[in-house]
Amino acid sequence: MTDPAADNEASDDTDATSDETADGGTTGSGIAAPADATESITVYSDYVCPFCYLGRQSLARYQTTREEPLAVDWHPYDLRAGKRGPDGEIDPDADDGKDDDYYAQARENVRRLRERYDVEMAQEIATDVDSLPAQVVSVHVRETAPEAWPAFDEAVFEALWRDGRDIGDREVLADLAADVEGIDAGVVETALGDTRLRDRVTDLFEAARRHGVTGVPTFAFDGHAARGAVPPEQLERLVDGT
Repeated sequence: MTDPAADNEASDDTDATSDETADGGTTGSGIAAPADATESITVYSDYVCPFCYLGRQSLARYQTTREEPLAVDWHPYDLRAGKRGPDGEIDPDADDGKDDDYYAQARENVRRLRERYDVEMAQEIATDVDSLPAQVVSVHVRETAPEAWPAFDEAVFEALWRDGRDIGDREVLADLAADVEGIDAGVVETALGDTRLRDRVTDLFEAARRHGVTGVPTFAFDGHAARGAVPPEQLERLVDGT
């Protein structure tokens, strides 16, 4: 992308698709995908990225056109890394180089994609929300109750973008978990009280960057990638080569 406002919130790469300003996306290679990527599509995303939410709507549409199921191999990504202090907390006063014009462009792109995918959204961006707690819990759910993870993952996205809830709030996360069948009642307290789990999630953030991910959403399959909230047809080309 040539628009300097269309860079990644968590990256200085101006040609990368992003969270708050991504509008189309690109397809290319260089993203390291897991060994089972031929059976599932790898998705790097952060819950606070509106384009990750919109990209999931596109992916869901593509999945319905397939004869065979396509699983989601989710990898977390931290868009707030540039604002996160040594204690792990977000510093709202940290300068991330984003000005009013940047966020105006972001909102415009969200509105356009929201209309394209016919999605109801309670907000266009969520810069005051820290998704780290949600990502920690989500990783724990995926590891301990993998069959329940897709429903929990969807619930977190919907809570933030459709309902406008703060997914950084442990009570909100507990409410979401309670509504998903197959998840233990104390999963949120267990996950958020586990410092080693939090460290592992941080390691996953770093691993994403080592694998060449500089913007989200990033969809990876068989050594190739599509970045941004790309349309279903582009995901089809990525996976099926058609």
